[in-house]
Amino acid sequence: MATAVDAGPPAASGPEAETGRAPQLEIRKIDVADVIECIEKGVRDFTRAPIYGMFFGGVYALGGLLIVWVAFSLGYYYLAYPLIMGFALFAPFGAAGTYEISRRLETGEPLSWSAVLGAVWNRAGKDLGWLALVSLFTFIIWLDIAVFLFLMFYGVDAPTLEQMFTRIFTTTWGLTFLIVGNGLGAIIALIVFSFTAVSPPLLVDRDIDFVTAMATSVRAVVANPRAMLAWAVVIGADLAISFVTLFVALLVIFPVLGHTTWHLYRKLIV
Repeated sequence: MATAVDAGPPAASGPEAETGRAPQLEIRKIDVADVIECIEKGVRDFTRAPIYGMFFGGVYALGGLLIVWVAFSLGYYYLAYPLIMGFALFAPFGAAGTYEISRRLETGEPLSWSAVLGAVWNRAGKDLGWLALVSLFTFIIWLDIAVFLFLMFYGVDAPTLEQMFTRIFTTTWGLTFLIVGNGLGAIIALIVFSFTAVSPPLLVDRDIDFVTAMATSVRAVVANPRAMLAWAVVIGADLAISFVTLFVALLVIFPVLGHTTWHLYRKLIV
């Protein structure tokens, strides 16, 4: 059951209120059961508007396939994995359309392609773009670290794909590379997760700036570490399933995650 735990400073009054400056938003305390409830609602939203959800899932899946194709075509196959994992950092923005779908289903507003595709930018404006830019900067750092680790473990003479896999799974040096790379990646992913957990749907739903949205998302994660860690694990597991199925599973998984994120935002933020 959700309970309020962090309301931040009191709402502004007087001159600040007259200027329309938004006060800090109240954070509710939730548990793992609330996350499960949000997932159930996310699945229900997908079944109510599957064509819309599969459209966004298909676009994201095509983006992932394009990244893999480009990496292998240019001979940078060793960057395919970090590129795909880094591409996952942009999932909260790719799913922006699903937030609008869930919002409309919640309020009873009609669904249409023009309304769903146009409302996200009209409602979130440039602030969603600024938030995506922060994630892009993190993505660049992510790739820099990936290249540095590869050069540190393998040197400038890149092995063939077969040699690389053989070394990773049959040598201590390769296993160390795998553990260190995934460990650093997990740290960066958790940082990005903390400021994007609820900030994109918050920007779509309310008239606030992206800095406030990021700060609110971090506060929500810090206030609910167990529940939000469980949600992060669910996201990671779903993405792993998507990669194994060559992104085909994203047709369903991606919109369900997006709808669930909306309901999690509604559960967390007053």
